Amino acid sequence: MDLLEYQGKQLFGRHGLAVSDGQAVTTVDDAVAAANAIGYPVVVKAQVLIGGRGKAGGVKLASDEAEAREHATNILGLDIKGHIVRTLWIEHASDIATEYYASVLLDRSAKKPLVMFSVEGGVDIEEVAENTPEKLIRENVDPLVGLSREQAVDIATRGGADADVIEGVADALVALYTVWIEEDASLAEINPLIVTPDREVKALDAKVTLDDNALFRHPENADLGDSANADPIELKAHEQGVIYVKLDGDIGIMGNGAGLVMSTLDVVKGAGGEPANFLDAGGGSDAAKVTQAIELILSNENVNAVLLNIFGGITRCDEVANGLVAAFAALQPSVPFVVRLDGTNDVEGRRILEEAALPNVYAATTMDGAAAQVVALAKESR
Repeated sequence: MDLLEYQGKQLFGRHGLAVSDGQAVTTVDDAVAAANAIGYPVVVKAQVLIGGRGKAGGVKLASDEAEAREHATNILGLDIKGHIVRTLWIEHASDIATEYYASVLLDRSAKKPLVMFSVEGGVDIEEVAENTPEKLIRENVDPLVGLSREQAVDIATRGGADADVIEGVADALVALYTVWIEEDASLAEINPLIVTPDREVKALDAKVTLDDNALFRHPENADLGDSANADPIELKAHEQGVIYVKLDGDIGIMGNGAGLVMSTLDVVKGAGGEPANFLDAGGGSDAAKVTQAIELILSNENVNAVLLNIFGGITRCDEVANGLVAAFAALQPSVPFVVRLDGTNDVEGRRILEEAALPNVYAATTMDGAAAQVVALAKESR
């Protein structure tokens, strides 16, 4: 779950990170009222889960009430790369002496948390890593010990932070690590982490991704994110407990197991096709789950063909076949389906499909063959 900037800042504040005063609002009048209460100058910030807000006109400085009203009017409803601005963050403008970068994420190769710090804040960290890698400190943390203050001070020192704010930067790094651990985040990033002229260190921006699988431990975070701009199919899938990600292609994909689905996406791409989604029906997929998954796939109007790639282990191929028969009876899809069943009860599953004689359903025995066939069928259906 990706958080909006203001949600990330509120999370930071709860764990002792210094952030600017601000209010989240959804109307122009509330934006003006918030600006008047906070005190000018203020920054009017679009709250969307996409970068490039400033270049798109989604971040504006207001020095008085008239400017606050003008900017709020212009930014609310603004389309920023397909994301409609429905919420504004009104924040007291900060004086900036220096901009740093800080983040905590999971280093999958090392299987440890990774703290990153750079004095080159305010720009894409990828640029820093590529052009001036010596200015990006990367340090793994022992998860059984956590980020000690001594280690944080060392990171800030080696990273080149100004001597008089090393302690403040270390405090920010420790607090950021605490957010990452205690909120079950997969990413906690501040860009920029600013130093003000009076040498205060605080987070001017926030990029936070929470682990959805850990939300049961954090019911207070369940309603965070940007559901207003979320894809409706993905929202429905989330409510149903199905792992679904919408993509830009026209070939619907369903498999059981994330690895198998990822491989299926790769094989379809290799055959010249463009997947319309990632859908992992999970292990033990029964007829009801299969029907549910197919309904989600067909909710995407761009889908011209569907590939079901099932390797039966816990999942029984006969159950999948029964689910497909039930789905066709309920949904009456008009697009072609290619079905590959292999593993537990695959012979019975193929028999069920053969006897059902579903219209526009094609059996395949290999992944490569299935991919080539569904790509050809998708092209015919366009």
